[in-house]
Amino acid sequence: MARNTHIVADQNAPAVTSILGRYVANHPSAGWDRSIEHEAHRTFMNWLGCAVGAARHETADAALAAVAMLEPAAQATVLGRSEKVDMASAALLNGITSHTFDFDDTHLKTIIHPAGPVASAVLALGEFTRASGRKVIDALVLGIDVSCRVGNAMYPDHYDRGWHITGSTGTLGAAAACARLLGLDESRTIMALGIAASQPVGLREQFGTMTKPFHPGGAARAGLMSALMASHGFTASARALEAPRGFLQVISSKQDWREITDELGSRFEIGFNTYKPFACGIVIHPSIDACVQLRQQGIHSGDIERIDLHVHPLVLELTGKKEPADGLQAKFSVYHGCAAGLIFGRAGEEEFSDEIVLRDDVVALRRKVVAHADSEIDEAAVRLKVVLKNGSETTLCVEHAIGSLQRPMTDADLGQKFHDLADPVLGAAKTGELIQACWALGETADVCAITALARP
Repeated sequence: MARNTHIVADQNAPAVTSILGRYVANHPSAGWDRSIEHEAHRTFMNWLGCAVGAARHETADAALAAVAMLEPAAQATVLGRSEKVDMASAALLNGITSHTFDFDDTHLKTIIHPAGPVASAVLALGEFTRASGRKVIDALVLGIDVSCRVGNAMYPDHYDRGWHITGSTGTLGAAAACARLLGLDESRTIMALGIAASQPVGLREQFGTMTKPFHPGGAARAGLMSALMASHGFTASARALEAPRGFLQVISSKQDWREITDELGSRFEIGFNTYKPFACGIVIHPSIDACVQLRQQGIHSGDIERIDLHVHPLVLELTGKKEPADGLQAKFSVYHGCAAGLIFGRAGEEEFSDEIVLRDDVVALRRKVVAHADSEIDEAAVRLKVVLKNGSETTLCVEHAIGSLQRPMTDADLGQKFHDLADPVLGAAKTGELIQACWALGETADVCAITALARP
């Protein structure tokens, strides 16, 4: 049978693999303003709290049991646990736990959760090499920049095809960050990116299962290994990202090369990072926010006859599970998110436990939610109407949910979120010490001070 081998490709794409390699290897340490430096610390702290908080989840138990069969060397910490494993496995495990609760950071332009792959790889490698906090922050900022810039160039086509963009771009970000932490030169950093380009991780089919948080963990491990291999002379194509049969042109029909190259070194994507107040898919947050506001107005679940939601079609595509069977599925149910917001006035990890998801009053209210897809409504917004049993109606619109760039979580909010996640694992006193250590990370001589505090 004849094969059609013709592909429509950009034969004149800029040399973005080399451009990014040069940037990561040579950009000055702390070469950004105070707002970016502060956001880097917020990103690291939010990531660490999420990872520690999920340390006892069955997902972590299963993944660690598999890793233990390999009899790994004790090189790096599994956050929130007493065990140590090899650094690649630590990157995997900490990447998994940081995303297990779906409570991690979000780069809203691409829906990438950037810290999961990048910070997990960097801290594992940094602990093994006894890196300074300054080097970790530098690697984090630059790795996230690579990940999100590549994401910007492909989104939304790449995501719409079914790729979980956190994993697919996270491999590149983790490789870049680890190359920086190792001090690789320009040439070997390009090779690290090239090796990573052959390892995109993650399919959206896995949402609602344990494999979704595997994606940032798998990306962290792959990126770390890519940098280690490059450091020993392993080679790859120097055009692995931009070539006609390279990363971007194979896995996306959209390639906006300017999103990678424009303002490189002066605009940092970590500056557009956001943090979740609710432990679920980001597109549910406006609906939860609206329901929390209704509760604050004095509307109770027992008063409600029906809730009509008007949301962007992507909301129902991603989170349209009407009858979630467990907590992981509920994180992709806008119906459950609304019920949690109205009944509890919050939607933290506890509100996505299996017990709460299956509770009779929660199920009953969930079934009163009717969601309508409306392409006129922004992905980050919701229009809600609640009809009460007495016949009265209330309408509420949320254009930007709490946690967005327009309504960001404060440092105090992030600190409280960290306590809520980590106190049950580490105790309140030790959690408080760990929070202070996160804020001081850039001045820390050895990141082992962080990992020591992150063990129970």
